[in-house]
Amino acid sequence: MCTVTFSPRTRGYALAMNRDEKLSRATGLPPAEKSVQGRKILAPSETGGGTWIALNDRGTTFALINWYAITTRVQTKPVSRGTVVTTVSSITTDRGVKQALEQLPLRRMNPFRLIGIFPEENKVLEWRWNLKTLSHKIHPWRIQQWISSGFDEPTAQGIRGEIFQQFSRQTSVRTLNWLRRLHSSHLPTAGPFSTCMHRSDAATVSYTEITVSSQNSAMRYFSGALCQCSPVQLEVRTLKLISRVAAPLIN
Repeated sequence: MCTVTFSPRTRGYALAMNRDEKLSRATGLPPAEKSVQGRKILAPSETGGGTWIALNDRGTTFALINWYAITTRVQTKPVSRGTVVTTVSSITTDRGVKQALEQLPLRRMNPFRLIGIFPEENKVLEWRWNLKTLSHKIHPWRIQQWISSGFDEPTAQGIRGEIFQQFSRQTSVRTLNWLRRLHSSHLPTAGPFSTCMHRSDAATVSYTEITVSSQNSAMRYFSGALCQCSPVQLEVRTLKLISRVAAPLIN
């Protein structure tokens, strides 16, 4: 259960992710910098070591959401999907991601969708695992959103998607204020289908925001629903880029 929003900028991009989980699940740990395959990485983490989102020093972001539309599940000793982002976090090419994913024990992983943002090439890519095949999809470099929900995924996608379209027509679109208002939104009403999700047994448990410019990047994080947070409460970690980000034609 998550919502990921991508917003390209004149040089770079912004991305936000609401992580929705059962309230009984252990609280995630805030972002920390580490080295993976010689590359600097910023990522929050689960207590078991996996993560759902990561940024590397080439400006590449990976975010993973569960794919509930595929109802089949691993029956015996499933491997945590939290290892997926950790595995690919240092990679900077789509070919490299594909090769890394194919080395994972996918047959023991439940369905997922992995989103990759590659600013050096102005690419937005998505890998989908459905327990049978690993597929690959190219998205345009434009503002867009991905939604998952273990409660009722088609309804959540329809309702949140409509709110996203309404927000996309606002004059403040693409600003950080716009992105934060969207991810703290309770429209049409606070509940299982609002972008900032609230149920009796589950809720939005964290907000992660990534900004990448020509030479620098930052990850902002709040452990809780964004509706309970002011901008000054966002924990900020910065990461210097080792290459320049292209200036794309924004759609």
